[in-house]
Amino acid sequence: MLQTNVKEYRNYINSEWTAGANSETFESINPADTTDILGKFPASTAVEIEQAISSAQAAFKEWAATSPSKRAAILNKAADLLEERADEIGEELTREEGKIITAAKGEVKRSAQTLRYYAVEGLSFTGETFPNDDPNMDVYTEREPLGVVSVITPWNFPISIPARKIAPALMTGNTVVFKPSSDTPLTAYRFVEALDEAGIPKGVINFVTGKSSQVGDSLVTHPAIRAVTFTGSTGAGEDIHRKASLTTRTQMELGGKNPLIVMDDADLDHAAQLAVNGGFSLTGQACTGTSRVIVMKSMVEAFQEKLIEKTEALTIANGLKEGTKIGPLANQKQLDNVLNYINIGKEEGAELVYGGERLAGADYDNGYFVEPAIFTNVTPNMRIAQEEIFGPVIAIIAAEDYEEAIQIANDVEYGLAASIVTNDIKQAKRFTKDIEAGTVKVNRTTTGNLINAPFGGLKKSSTSTFRESGRVGMEFFTQIKTVYIGHS
Repeated sequence: MLQTNVKEYRNYINSEWTAGANSETFESINPADTTDILGKFPASTAVEIEQAISSAQAAFKEWAATSPSKRAAILNKAADLLEERADEIGEELTREEGKIITAAKGEVKRSAQTLRYYAVEGLSFTGETFPNDDPNMDVYTEREPLGVVSVITPWNFPISIPARKIAPALMTGNTVVFKPSSDTPLTAYRFVEALDEAGIPKGVINFVTGKSSQVGDSLVTHPAIRAVTFTGSTGAGEDIHRKASLTTRTQMELGGKNPLIVMDDADLDHAAQLAVNGGFSLTGQACTGTSRVIVMKSMVEAFQEKLIEKTEALTIANGLKEGTKIGPLANQKQLDNVLNYINIGKEEGAELVYGGERLAGADYDNGYFVEPAIFTNVTPNMRIAQEEIFGPVIAIIAAEDYEEAIQIANDVEYGLAASIVTNDIKQAKRFTKDIEAGTVKVNRTTTGNLINAPFGGLKKSSTSTFRESGRVGMEFFTQIKTVYIGHS
């Protein structure tokens, strides 16, 4: 049935909700039911990007001079609004991105917490004073905002990732041009709407929707852009990094191929649950998701049985439906990609021991649903063991001992997250030193990070310069001046 009266949303430039320079729009579609259209959004061009950047540039000087307490008050007010609307926004998030409703509502609340966190941390984020031998001289550093910041975010966490980038950018005195994923523009719109209603001054944040192929270069190469913070694929991140000028900072949070090592002293029930939680929650669409489980050879069969048993118990359905544990993939491209990698795994000789089929039937035909896939007899050089799939696919890889397991775990181009399951504290401590990953866990799932702890990866998972989240998350958005003041 054709949906009529679809609401049209607008860009937010210079504190005004404005239509695009042309009449072209694109639709935000529910991946669980593609007949459900959430809204139409401007297919922006370089014209709107130029307007947004000019707006942010004009607002920068006054916002940089605004007191930290006034900036904090706006963030806290926006947090209040997000919390008040968590149920409503959470339902829209589920319809737009596909994740289950409890996770969606939790993401909205987490985003409000992120705003509050930076509202507090920003009040004490400052430079240092240095002792010196001259009693008539003071030496200290000052932290200053950079200027206009481009914020480019993905669809898998459509409000929490923008929050952890935009909150520290604003709190440190920068102005922002924000382009969300075209798969989840409505959730991002709600975030900007909260800031607008909280009283953000004119031009401080600007929101533009559209395809990266149309507007991405302008967000990176414009001479007024002082920094670009991006989360997405490694290929896209490398492209941004190449195009940015010498005077434009880049912060890239990119792909992952995250291992969970299961040692021979591990509680297999616990290990299998960690693998399910890390590999299949969020439909496997997390950069920190568990995609490789490296198991001691003597335990592979027993672990596999546990993993299949727990996977069989998962309910796959529309994320709004009570009891659902796995929702749809986010879009047609994701579905095609996951099914393609499942075929690649079979062609490479891995054994598909569970799932991997596109689901059909009344509840599934209009959505991008796929069964979680479990492969065994996977070798480390196979593509499904090397390349990021970004879907509910787990590869079980056997290892003789800890040394081989670490070698396998590190033998990929990514280094985002990793975990080990063991009761041997000495082995666990050794793992934290040996593993090549920016987020390292013991007896916990590879997914998830605290808002007050640094987050980022090594190797091709990140630019490995400035971390996101935590107090250090503000460093990327500031530059340091060293000041010498002589008294005589």
